Formats: sequence, C-alpha cells, structure tokens
Amino acid sequence: MRTAEIKRRYLAHFEANGHTVVPSAPLPAIDDPNLLFINAGMVQFVPYFLGQQTPAFKRAVSVQKCIRTPDIDEVGKTSRHGTFFQMNGNFSFGDYFKEGAIKLAWELSTGAYGLDPERIWATVYLDDDEAFDLWRKIGVPAERIVRRGKKDNFWSMGIPGPAGPCSELFYDRGPAYGRDGGPEVDEDRFMEFWNLVFMQYEITDVKSKSEFTVVGDLPQQNIDTGMGLERVASLLQGVDNLYEIDEVRPILARAAEMTGKKYGAKSGHVAGESHPDDVRLRVIADHVRTALMLIGDGVTPSNEGRGYVLRRIMRRAIRAIRLLGWQEPALPELLPVARDCMAPSYPELAADFERISQAAYGEEETFLGTLRAGTTILDTAIADTKKAGRSALAGDKAFQLHDTYGFPIDLTLEIAAEQGLDVDADGFRVLMAEQRARAKADAKARKTGHADLSAYRTVLDANGPTDWLAYETLETDSRVLAVWGTGEIVTVALDRTPFYAESGGQDSDAGLLTGPSLRAEVIDVQRPVKGLVAHTVRILDGTIAVGDTVHAAVDPEWRVGARQAHSGTHVVHAALRHVLGPSALQSGSYNRPGYLRLDFAWRGGLSDVTRSEVEEVANQAIRRDLPVGVRYVPLEQARHEGALALFGETYDETVRVVEIGGDWSRELCGGTHVDRSAQIGSLAVTGESSVGAGQRRIEAVTGIEAFRYLARERDLVGRLAAQLKARPEELPDRVTALLARMKQTEKEAADLRARLLDLDAEEYAAGAVDVGGIAYVGVTITGDGKTLAEKVRNRLGNRPGVIGVLAGPGLVVALTPAAVDRGLSAAHLVKLLLSGRGGGNAGFAQGKATGDPAELLVQLRDLVGAA
Repeated sequence: MRTAEIKRRYLAHFEANGHTVVPSAPLPAIDDPNLLFINAGMVQFVPYFLGQQTPAFKRAVSVQKCIRTPDIDEVGKTSRHGTFFQMNGNFSFGDYFKEGAIKLAWELSTGAYGLDPERIWATVYLDDDEAFDLWRKIGVPAERIVRRGKKDNFWSMGIPGPAGPCSELFYDRGPAYGRDGGPEVDEDRFMEFWNLVFMQYEITDVKSKSEFTVVGDLPQQNIDTGMGLERVASLLQGVDNLYEIDEVRPILARAAEMTGKKYGAKSGHVAGESHPDDVRLRVIADHVRTALMLIGDGVTPSNEGRGYVLRRIMRRAIRAIRLLGWQEPALPELLPVARDCMAPSYPELAADFERISQAAYGEEETFLGTLRAGTTILDTAIADTKKAGRSALAGDKAFQLHDTYGFPIDLTLEIAAEQGLDVDADGFRVLMAEQRARAKADAKARKTGHADLSAYRTVLDANGPTDWLAYETLETDSRVLAVWGTGEIVTVALDRTPFYAESGGQDSDAGLLTGPSLRAEVIDVQRPVKGLVAHTVRILDGTIAVGDTVHAAVDPEWRVGARQAHSGTHVVHAALRHVLGPSALQSGSYNRPGYLRLDFAWRGGLSDVTRSEVEEVANQAIRRDLPVGVRYVPLEQARHEGALALFGETYDETVRVVEIGGDWSRELCGGTHVDRSAQIGSLAVTGESSVGAGQRRIEAVTGIEAFRYLARERDLVGRLAAQLKARPEELPDRVTALLARMKQTEKEAADLRARLLDLDAEEYAAGAVDVGGIAYVGVTITGDGKTLAEKVRNRLGNRPGVIGVLAGPGLVVALTPAAVDRGLSAAHLVKLLLSGRGGGNAGFAQGKATGDPAELLVQLRDLVGAA
C-alpha cells in the first residue's frame, strides 16, 4: 500500500466518524515562539489544549508535516531517525475519550489497514485500569497488554499545563526482527506505530518527564494521537525501515546508482553496525526529501534560524554524496526523484518545482564554492603544520574551517589523513561543545514558554471578536474594553476599530484615539489572539480607562500611502513574473506608506535592462488604470483559479482574493488596496539585491515618495551635468572617460612610488651599519613599511642582515636568509621589543609599536649586537 494511499485512508476513516479534516500547517512554526518547525501533529492545536482559543470543531483529523532536528547527527546510523516525517493524528476536544479513541484506532488498524489483530500489542500507563479494560473488551488478550511507567506511557509538553497517560500500539514483525516477548523485550521486532494520549490532568512543578506534580483533573478531557506515517508505511509495504518505503527508497537508489555503491553492503564491516556507505546513502535520501519539503513551504537557505537548519541539512547531503565519490552537482539528479516520490501526497511540489529547484541548486552551487575555498585554506594549514614538524592539524584550525567557512569536519579529517596528518579532534570537540553551550544558553534565555495570552483571551471571550472595520472606514466611535500597562505607553482593546493590524507584510495603521480627556497616538496595531485587535498607544494628553468612549481615527495620508504601497507590491510581483517567468514567485514582502520590498525566487542578479523592464511593465499597468477588485471565495476555488499565496502562510477555508486587472494579478491577500491601479501614482525601483541562495529582493517607492525619489535623481543629474559642463545624456560617456583617466593616473602614480621606493631601498641598503658582523638598517618612514623592508632585504643579498622599519605605529622586522642561518629570528626580536606582542616567522615579523620610535630602533640594534 503506497504512502499516499495510507494517508488517504486515514483521513477518510476519521472523516467518516465525524472528524473535521484540518490541512497540515506549514513546516515553519510561525505561531509558536519556541519552535522553528512543527515537530508534532498536535502543535497547531496547542492553543485549544491550553484553553487559549476555542476550536470550531469537537473532532479533528490531520496528517501533519513535521521536522525534528535534535538527532540530526544520528540520521542514517539507525533505521529509526529521520528529519522529515508525517504524523497522522486524530483529536477530540472535550468530546470522545479513551473508549472512543481505542475503538477508532482498532477499527482502522485491523480494518482499512488490514493489520493482523493477533500481532498487535498495546501498552498502558501503570495504574490506567480503564485503558487496560477497554483493550481487553475490544479483544486484545491480557498477555499482550503491557503496563509501563512515566518514561514510556505518560505524556506532557514539558511545561505546566495539560498532561495524561497514553496507550501505545505495537506490531509484531516476526522472529526475523528479534526476540519474542513484546515491546518490553525488543522494540525492533515489536514496532510502535501509534500513540494515543489521554489528556485528563493538569500538572505543575515540572522538573523532568517523570518529575512533576498533578494539580487535578482538566475541565475537559481531550484526545491527541500520533501515528507515524512512515512507520505504518514500512509495516504495510513489508520493508525494514523508513528509508525503504516508496517515498524515500527511490532517492536512495538514485544516489547509489550515481556513486556506484550497493545499498546493504556488509562485507568487511563490524557486525551489527551499518556500513558507512549505507549511512551516507540514508543521509542523502532523508536530507534531500527534507530540503524539498522545507523549500516547498517557503524556507530558504541562510545563516540564521530555519534557513540555517535547511542549509545544514542540504550541506550534509552534499557532503555525504561527495564522500561516496560523486564530485559534480548532485541535487539536479536527486531533487526531481524526491519530487516524484512526494507529489502524489503533495501535488503543489510539482507545480512549484521550478522555484524549489532554483533555491536548492543555487545553495549547492554556493556550497561547492565553499568547499573549493575551504580546501585551499586547509591545504595551506596542512603545509604550515608539516613545516612546523607537527603530526596533527590544530583543533582550532579545524574548528575555524567548520565554523567560519562551513567546511565539514569529515572532509578535514579525510584530506588531512591523505596527507599523513591527524587532526586534534579533542580540541575540535571542546570548541564545538563550547559553541553549543553558548547556543543552548542563548536559546534558553530567549525561551519563555508559551506566550501568556490569557488576558487577551479573557477579553475576547467576554466581549466577542473586535468589530474590525479597516476595509470600510477610517473613523469609528469605540468603547474601551481593556487597558494593559501603565505610564506613557499602554495597550488598548476596543469594541470596534478602523485600524489595520499588521499582517501579510503590511505595516499597521497610524492615527489617534481622542476623547473628552484623551489624546493618544496609535503607534502599533496587532492581533495577539485570533479575533482580537490590540492597539499600542502613546498617551499625549489625559488618561484612558475601561468603559471610556473614544474616537478612533486613522491618519488618512498614512492609509493612502499604505494602499499605494500594498497594491504596488502586487503590481511589482506581477511585473516580475511577466518579465522573468512564472517561477519568480514571492517568498516574502513588507510595505509601509510609500515603500515596498518584495523577496522572490531567482538565481542571479537582475541586469540593469531587466530591472528597467520590470519597472516599465509595472508603470504601464498603473497607467492603464486597471480595476482592483476583492472577492471572498473557498480556498480550493482560489487555488483552482490560479491565485498566488505566500509560502508558509496558513489560510482559512474562505479566503480574500485581490485582483488587479482580473487575472493580470490575482493573489490571496488581507491588505488594504487602491480602487484602481492609477491611484498608485507612479512606481520607481530603487534597489535589487541578494538575500540568500536562490532568493532576490527588489525595493521600490510609490506615490509621492516615487515623485520625491525621481526629483532627487533629477537634481543629482543636473548638478553633475553642471560640474562636468555636459548635457545629461552625455554624462555616462564623460564619467567613463574620467574613470579611465583616473585609473591611468593612479597607475602612473603607483609606478612612480615604486621607483622612489626602489631608490630609497638602494640608499638604505648602501648605508647599512655593521653590528657584530651583521648589516643593520633602521629607518622611520610614512608609507608601506612591509614593502620597503622586503626591498632592502633583497638588496643586502647574501649578507647577514637585519632591517627594522617603523611606519606609523607599525614595527616591521625583516632578516636575510644568512641572518636566519646564524640563529636570529624576526619573530623573537619583535616579541622582545614589544613585550610579547606581535607575530611572524624567523624571516619576517611585525607588530604595533608603543613608546619612542627612535628608542625602539636603538633597542633593536642593541639586540642584534648582543646576538
């Protein structure tokens, strides 16, 4: 049974039993400050379990995309660890409880999935007699029901809140997989495939998974279950592990074919351990699929947060296939295979593949460049290590290559071994541990638990949703429902508001709240919980209190500028797709009055011609005065009509579609817009830059800000034309000629300086004084002390010589080879002169000088004489 069919049957089973099918949330955990990625099926339902929000349904079912990265280094070493996985889950919010969950799980497992009921085992919490009796009632014999402790069969989120016992289902895969006796004896043979969590308690004083205090029963009992889709697939497809199911094995097979390796090779390796080639093939298969899913959900490679995790995953895959012998770009061979594996369950991956592949291939290209640069640096470090007579590359050098340049430690070890060197792995591990400790401390400092939204929730429950009128009006008379905070800056909830709350890339409105004894500036507007609008205000005059009637007024000029910018963002997006093609899809945006920026998928910068063409297409659309319309339609209808959505965003079943010129621009959007495109005024592109591999950013100004920008440009051109006594159209040729002349002048000046330096070096070498049989030169100059010291040294030829040059605060000491042969060292002399500061080698050293320069050169001469 293919994985897509397993997913379909799961959803159909629970939908037929009264559950609302809830789509998977995007992998980025946008609404949870503690998570980078969704890591469990219940994450999007946490606000319901915590009582922060009231669900619109009592029963739900989902197949949630998940990412777990704490064990990323274990991926491939065992058959259990995977970075991306899918979690089937059914949920009850105060509806059915243990009996219903157990009955539904048994019916699906033995019915639609056809698992042999004689091979299913169940575990229950130690004292959960109710669950034990329910399994007995359904037909599981007592000898196949195992009681287990808190470590295995009690669930919590690791923080004070809901918790409860759980019951896990295991399937006996047969004697070929291990010993008989149930999951207590062998969890390889007896594979867990479903966990039913019975949320019935509230806990506090949480110290660990097994140390907490049960406060009492929850107001309502909930069900949260998790069935690993990949695990069930391995059972139903009769394969050993998640790497061999239909959604993963083809990627692994293609990697094996590319590298000439055979998966499952055991010859000559330690029994019981995976062969290194197998580990690498599993890493490739898992990480390529994970990268596909992350980029599909809008994550792009970067050096921070989610983007860094994606980058690390991709680089581990690229590194693994290089270690198997493949030196060319690998993702163009592997990513299409992953797409074909996953598209039956996620058809949007095929539709968006051009964008996804651009980001992925660009990242691989960048990393291959990193590897080339890192190899050069490593080669130099190896040469220096050998020259110094050491047998091991320093741990700090290996760490620098890893941390600064992204050069994998595995490759450092491999290349060093090829050159007959070890690597100070202990030193490297110490530095890595220190870095991880710093990162962990930073994460702990930032982690504050689930945001306390109870105060907002209380206001929402007591008064209902805010009457949000931002689309209809700029002014309302409103009643104050709540005030949080004291002093000059407070947060206010109103029963109705005309203010746009920041969302969808659009900045919040500005304006005033006024009353008989109040004048307050609105400086921010947010939605802390769905349905409630909260205004952050600065009190200018008077006071504000619950029950007051206030006049809420949006600054009309602000709103005009905001509408122009947001509509301008849509116009620029459409223009980009018109000029570059449909793969130039928006991945993020921000707009405020008069300004917009838009991030989009594209490899390589835009030429001046292309940038001008995008600007021209956008302004032509503005000039055509296209109608701007808004419709509310079902999400699936909007997708069918080709409406563009922002990656990573979660949408309701009914969505708002904004159209400019009908299908010329059609996007899902909750922002404020002009009525016709000509109201944007004009649009000027002000910049285009890179924001990551395969990602570009275009910036523009609109309306009056565009006129001001163009006026400044015109003024600048006018002043340049006047200074150069040329017409504006002649400026490019004039500037090019000036630059050419300047370059030639700089070259001539450099040649003259070099000739003068040669003359100086000749003079200084001729004037060298004899100090104990060593030619000594000590000079103070303004200029390039290093070059002068080298030139003087060359002119001393075979004579033992020491040259000291003070150039500003910098001291340079150079020795001829004959002086080095006599046992002198430039590095030693510099350290003696500068009290241990400075550095270099026997022939050349430098450092920052302090004190009297003349005295320093005298001291150097004395040191030479004493030697």
